[in-house]
Amino acid sequence: MVKRELYLERIRPFYESEMVKVITGIRRCGKSTIMKQIMEELEQQGVVQEHIIYLNFEDYKYRKISNPDALYEYVEDRIKDDEKYYLFFDEIQNVEEFELVINSFRATHDTSIFITGSNSKLLSGELATHLSGRTLSFRVMPFNFKEFCQYKKEELKVNKTDDELLADYMNWGGFPLVCREEDDVNKEVILSNIYDSVVLKDIIMRNKVTSPVALEKVLEYVVANSSTTISGNTIAASLSDEKQSVSAPTVYDYLKYISDACICDKVSRYDIRGKKVLAYEEKTYVCDLGLFHIKKNRIKDEYNYIVETICYNELIARGYKVYIGKTYKGEVDFIAQKGDEKFYIQAAYMLSDDSAIQREFGAYVNINDNYPKYVITMDKHQISRDGIIHLNLIGFLLEKCY
Repeated sequence: MVKRELYLERIRPFYESEMVKVITGIRRCGKSTIMKQIMEELEQQGVVQEHIIYLNFEDYKYRKISNPDALYEYVEDRIKDDEKYYLFFDEIQNVEEFELVINSFRATHDTSIFITGSNSKLLSGELATHLSGRTLSFRVMPFNFKEFCQYKKEELKVNKTDDELLADYMNWGGFPLVCREEDDVNKEVILSNIYDSVVLKDIIMRNKVTSPVALEKVLEYVVANSSTTISGNTIAASLSDEKQSVSAPTVYDYLKYISDACICDKVSRYDIRGKKVLAYEEKTYVCDLGLFHIKKNRIKDEYNYIVETICYNELIARGYKVYIGKTYKGEVDFIAQKGDEKFYIQAAYMLSDDSAIQREFGAYVNINDNYPKYVITMDKHQISRDGIIHLNLIGFLLEKCY
């Protein structure tokens, strides 16, 4: 089992906190595993098993407590004293009015509560109504490349070079269930099942979508166009035909549902000169390249899009807030911020000629601040210049030179 230290190190300081720890992410990305690793650490710290209560609401045996009253009674019966209890609720969104129960446990007992769910807005929105200011949110992604390599080399004993593993990762992504398979047909079947499960449970059923066909068209368009600029009007125009018309307002609703289900992120542009977020021309990034692989519909510049998507997901996995940087006459792929830390990234497949070099390094011409500036590509030979640091993609992902 890969230790998801990337996330545990951010959650660990709050193990004893009364704040409700909300762990979100797309289905099958490893949220349940992180919960179990937290429980193992608590036991190693001396917490007795009777004071750790774990419920997985996708497990059939808990179907009878999927309403708030039954859940409340089940947990209350297991709290026997005034010592601290650690409550773990996996896929809590399957319980109606779960937020009322969570708030009651937090208010009436000495508890540390951890919950997971596959819908970011569901958890943050409904919990916020009753627990204003008392939640902490942690976004979990499928394996990043470093975790992918660890799993392949240490768990599966795969004997491949980092370059070979990167080729696999760029093609099939980092869902743990996919990573353990060697047969490409099996990988595609699992990816398709994950995709269908997210569409059905986390989008169509959750949002009571009345036109699933239109929703799936929008989703396929967004996934297949990862790292490109989108607009509701453009998508609506491209998907409408003589048989079916999809309006721009409907597309925007669907884009919100897709973002809420953690499949794709909508990333805003940030005006570097004006220092403000711009509410137009957003880009989208699919959370895992395996989904891009099964839905892609383009060949031209595909690897540029893939490298950009990998870099974006890596930054999110590391806990950064990410924006597209808008300059006077152009843009920078990413502005990454976390606390007082801030830096810029240009991501591309290869610096194949002088025009490519000028394009990537030239993006920084109109940025005069002193924050670090990087160009990340798959080139083995680095050509840093003018204070701009050129990094190899593998080195960046494995943190060997960053």
